[in-house]
Amino acid sequence: MKKLILSIIVITAIIIGCKSTVVNYDRKIDLRFESKSDSKVSGKAMFGEKDGKVTLEAQLSGLKPGVHAIHIHEKSDCSAADGSSAGGHWNPTFKKHGKLGTGEAHKGDIGNFTADESGNATVIFTTAEWCIGCSDETKNIIGKGLIVHQDPDDYISQPSGNAGARVACSAIIK
Repeated sequence: MKKLILSIIVITAIIIGCKSTVVNYDRKIDLRFESKSDSKVSGKAMFGEKDGKVTLEAQLSGLKPGVHAIHIHEKSDCSAADGSSAGGHWNPTFKKHGKLGTGEAHKGDIGNFTADESGNATVIFTTAEWCIGCSDETKNIIGKGLIVHQDPDDYISQPSGNAGARVACSAIIK
């Protein structure tokens, strides 16, 4: 009997420990990346809004191993082969380039992430500086573009951080 009770407790603990946390976002957008600049980068992203904060979750593959930058750009236009049709970094408050959440920065200055030796990466970033479809155009990410760069952002070079070629693009649209 003690073994049965102990087994039930262990199994219950395992089930509770393995249960994933699901966030019920008030607003959510799912995106797919298009390869740019002759890269083989692909992936998906999700923006979810809850309690005045927006979370970006992106899964990417086909990257060169190492550090890359990701930014929100001005336009939801990924038509150019090099991603240039997305315009520059989204900067509705006319700040200097930097890292969002650390000093002065564009609203689109998300930062860097690392691709593993197989070229896969996950990006998770949360901020109260964005909203999904709200009336505040200095926060609304709808109609913008999400760009992955070939190189890391140096957080210094103006106006874009010297992050190299645009290797993936996705329009942030409903």
